[in-house]
Amino acid sequence: MNFIHRDQEQRLRRLLRAFPGVLLTGPRQCGKSTMTKMALAGWDFFDLERPSDLSLLEADLEGFLDAHPKRLIIDEAQRMPALFSALRHAADKGKGKGRFVLLGSAGPALMRQVSESLAGRVGLMELTPFLSCELTGSTRAKDRWFWGGFPPVLALRDARLRGEWFAAYISTLLERDLPALGIGLPAGRLRRLWTMLTHVHGQLLNVSDLARSLGVSSHTVNGDLDVLEGAYMIRRLSPYHANVQKRLTKSSKLYLRDTGLLHFLAGLRKPTELVTWPKRGHSFEGLVIEELATLAHNRLVHPELFFWRTQAGAEVDLLIRDGRKVLPIEVKLGAAVDHRSVAGLRQCMADLGLKRGWVITSGTEPRTLSPEIEVVPWRMITTGEIDLF
Repeated sequence: MNFIHRDQEQRLRRLLRAFPGVLLTGPRQCGKSTMTKMALAGWDFFDLERPSDLSLLEADLEGFLDAHPKRLIIDEAQRMPALFSALRHAADKGKGKGRFVLLGSAGPALMRQVSESLAGRVGLMELTPFLSCELTGSTRAKDRWFWGGFPPVLALRDARLRGEWFAAYISTLLERDLPALGIGLPAGRLRRLWTMLTHVHGQLLNVSDLARSLGVSSHTVNGDLDVLEGAYMIRRLSPYHANVQKRLTKSSKLYLRDTGLLHFLAGLRKPTELVTWPKRGHSFEGLVIEELATLAHNRLVHPELFFWRTQAGAEVDLLIRDGRKVLPIEVKLGAAVDHRSVAGLRQCMADLGLKRGWVITSGTEPRTLSPEIEVVPWRMITTGEIDLF
């Protein structure tokens, strides 16, 4: 597959103009190294998964940083905890912005050294697997929903090889990557939990039910979910609470972040199987929410993501809050949208005093449902013909 420029390249350069360094995180194999090498051609690149590079830094870390005061990229930085405190001293005694970039396959919550050592000294950003909008015009755009966005998967042409890649990826994460971070959780239990989550994808999360099924405590399941979330495998979407006279749900909704991994763990092996899969609508909902979340973080200043649901069942799939502005979005698989199908959206907008709402569908034609509600095809968002932000 030919090289595809990532939307995050510009944000990386922008953060390097504001901070001494940048920490770029995201799931393993999402394209962090490739994007950084292309965006920062000519910078020195070291990979801590390469024994020779790791040995070089371990031998004399301070000397290494003195010899590389700028234009330095270190991949898989989470594998060397001492690096973070050493970089803090290097950042404080050096001058200028944009001197180093750290790449990591675990989020800051799993790399506590970041918040402890580099707070205020690095800009934080996250890279996801390919977005649909990044694949527009590519021969792999049609594969994005079923197969997900991991570059190595989309580079393969054979369905069986893609399945084998997912199997190896899951095993590597559970049996090697997480233990390398000092996380000693049973791989078998995490795999069972991860598989069980495919059945609640797009639904309210009931930790007690999961705990009973696994034969462990709710505290244990919450800890396991923290780990999967810190590894960028799942997203827990919080409910939106405002000062309105309604009883709102307190449970989060859960999504597997990559639809390729969702479908593989659910037992789907070919795109044709998605057509009759009972959770097809939730899969499409997760795809749209995940990509809108990334687009929002790319274009807005610290957006917050929620869903809205009353205990009576009225619901809106996604609320994006940008400061005092709230954007309500409902996701519908198929093109058929009528006034009854957006009753939850209307109620949410009325309760929160919102003037505009969106319904995203898999249809092909945009239309105005009312002066306040626009129905837009997902395809037109991915091609940039419609910008929600």
